Order: sequence, then structure tokens, then C-alpha cells
Amino acid sequence: MDGTYTIKLPQFEGPFDLLLFFIERDELDIHDIPVHQITDEFLSYIRLMESMNIDLASEFILVAATLCRIKAKMLIPRQPVDEEGNEIDPRDELVRRLLEYKRYKSILDEMRQLEEERAGQVLRGNATKELKEIAEKALVDAELESITLFKLLRAFESVMARYEDANSPKRIHTILQYPFDIAGQQSYIYSCLEPGKQSKFEEIFEGLENRIHAIITFLALLELLNMHTVKLVQGIGANNFWLELRGAQDEEE
Repeated sequence: MDGTYTIKLPQFEGPFDLLLFFIERDELDIHDIPVHQITDEFLSYIRLMESMNIDLASEFILVAATLCRIKAKMLIPRQPVDEEGNEIDPRDELVRRLLEYKRYKSILDEMRQLEEERAGQVLRGNATKELKEIAEKALVDAELESITLFKLLRAFESVMARYEDANSPKRIHTILQYPFDIAGQQSYIYSCLEPGKQSKFEEIFEGLENRIHAIITFLALLELLNMHTVKLVQGIGANNFWLELRGAQDEEE
């Protein structure tokens, strides 16, 4: 008969994990730790590890020395007092660190459980294809992919340059009420466009009264582009744009 036997020991992540194991196993009050009992069990565990030629981390040795120091202080008849004259419990620092470790450990256990649940989930397929379709629907039109806001503003800047007077005196800002609004300028733009024909971008700004009139017209045009009722077509050359009413065929495309 084989006389050998196997000793199976639980794995502890650190010395505080071992202390919490003793406290929870014996249902001890963490705020009133029996230092003699905990110290003896902790040292017994270290001796067992040494007898099995298992290397322990330096943290275990440090905590063992701390427990022995607390045990020695508990034997002193008179404990040191704080500024208010209350006796200082040598176990206070150990209890504080144990409570802090217990709090972090509980959070880590919860995060580990969430990680396991997430690992068991199956990723959705076709996500890349769906995102691409959503992006394509969000565009005003296919031909606008090559048109940037900078190009559009440059075209508008060339129109606005006609209203600039380099020799004009310093402007005095006054509050004026103009008889222009976006809804009215949208109707004006519709009147400038004919179904099936393209009109130059600059033509809708011809005959406008002033700079404010042109700005409101430009804002009305941007709103029509966003509503997909007017189509912007890029012509040959830089800053060359054409406007066209959208038809039923454009909506189907």
C-alpha cells in the first residue's frame, strides 16, 4: 500500500486574501479581530508553505511581521492614546486595510463576472454593411460626396464679393428689419428653376437688393438641399455649380 498522500491548498492572491479567508471561515468580526488566533493561523500557513518548498511573496512575510507586532502591542497593559485621550487600538490600521481590500475585491469579482458574460455573447454580423447603408442614406445625394463645405463657401464668397466696396467708410451697425425670410426666398429659388433644366448657382443671386438679401437666399438654398427638393450638380472647373429641381426619378435613385 502506497503511504504517500496529497495536500491540496487553496490559492490566495495575497496576504490580505488569506486573512479574509480566515475571518470569513470562522465568521469573525472584522472590526474586532482576535489577533492571537489570526496570527497563529497565518504563521502556520507560512510554515506549511516553507515545509513544501513553496516560495512565498515578500508581502506574506511583511504581514506576518505586522501581525506579530500587533500581537505584542495587545499584550501591553496600557495602550498609547490620541490627542483626545482615547486609547489607540493597534488593530485599527490592519482593519482599515482589510476593509479597503475587501471593497476592491468585491468590485473585481463583479467585473470578472461581467467579463465572462460578455465573452459568452455572440457578436452581431453584417454590422459594417448596415453602417455603410445608413451613411449612404444620410448623404444629400451621391454627387455631393466629392463636394466639400469649403468649395461651396468659396462659390458663395465669389458672389458676395460683388457687394463689397473696398472704399466704403467704416460701417455703423444698426438694427434693421428686412422684408426677407427663408420661406419667401425658397419660393424665389423655385421660381428661378425649371423642371428638367439646370440653372447656374450665381443666377439665383442676380437682382438681389443687398448683402442680407443674399445671405438669406443662401440659407434658403441650404435648407432646400437638406430637404432633397433641389439638387446641386458640380460643373467643369473650380467653384462651378449648377442647380436643378429634383424629379420623381431622382427620388427613386
